Amino acid sequence: MTAGDAYVNLISDTQTRPTEPMRRAMAEAAVGDEQRGDDPSTNRLCEMVAELLGKETAVFLPSGTMCNQVAVLVHCQSGEEIIADETAHIITSEGAGAAALAGAWVRPLKGRNGIFSAEQVRAAIRPRNRNAPRTRLVAVEQTSNRGGGSVWPLAAIEDVASVAREHGLALHMDGARLLNAVVASGVSARQFAAPFDSVWLDLSKGLGCPVGGVLAASADFIDEAWRWKHRLGGAMRQSGVLAAAGIYALEHHVERLAEDHANAKLFAERIAALPGIELQPPNVETNLVFFDVSGAGLTAEQVVAGLLRRGIRIGAEGEHQLRAVTHLDVGREGVEQAAAALVAVMNEAK
Repeated sequence: MTAGDAYVNLISDTQTRPTEPMRRAMAEAAVGDEQRGDDPSTNRLCEMVAELLGKETAVFLPSGTMCNQVAVLVHCQSGEEIIADETAHIITSEGAGAAALAGAWVRPLKGRNGIFSAEQVRAAIRPRNRNAPRTRLVAVEQTSNRGGGSVWPLAAIEDVASVAREHGLALHMDGARLLNAVVASGVSARQFAAPFDSVWLDLSKGLGCPVGGVLAASADFIDEAWRWKHRLGGAMRQSGVLAAAGIYALEHHVERLAEDHANAKLFAERIAALPGIELQPPNVETNLVFFDVSGAGLTAEQVVAGLLRRGIRIGAEGEHQLRAVTHLDVGREGVEQAAAALVAVMNEAK
């Protein structure tokens, strides 16, 4: 038993560890030099993702953050502006990479649960003016993490895309949890990805891989993305050992995401009736549950500490807000245990 096995770990779906079959696939992977295009496993993974998303080709990158940053670097020149929701990962969680690396400014929109409207985009697009930033890119995060794991409806995406195209803007999808949206909505990944010039898929969250993301776009776009991959130190050698995990996940771990969604809803149902707890948002769509404990007179850190003493790991998202994320390493029993532990913490506080 490892240290991680002693806890029910709901901090993030990035906490997943490779299953034994995935480890075997990695150990047996055919490999070569990725930079020379000679790694068959990496090539196959990129072909699978490009086909899944309906794009010409794709590139394997070490992280989702690098997928976002490489895409921004290809899309934007210094001084240009990106439109995104105020909760977007490129704003909250990437060390201001768009500004530091591309010299691009991100203009935040206040959407509803991380989802903004076509009208908001239209209002945010700046008129041509030499004194103002040039609006260049619209970025959508699917699902919206800090929007509570909310799923962008296809109609909303198409409306936003229509306005962007009308004004000559490029479109990028942060698809960190895109397949969660696919499983929750029944809309295919190809349909969700169709309006976007670039889109990436995370392997290290719900799919359960140890590392990596795959960025897909046109051949010309990915050719330029390779240049930035190399500049940023993301070029690898026998990356097929890692790519094999992605191949296995796409073949075996997609449909099971529905289990994570069911467990998240179960956890939300168990805690929603507790005095002083407020679900934010109240409707759990995928595998993320955000809740506020200010009504109980507690801080998030107090709850985190109380849960940790009872063998539950959970993340604080603010002074009073917490986030629980279900994934393949936590089944129904673990979720029931976590909910019971939270009840105990709340009772102890009384």
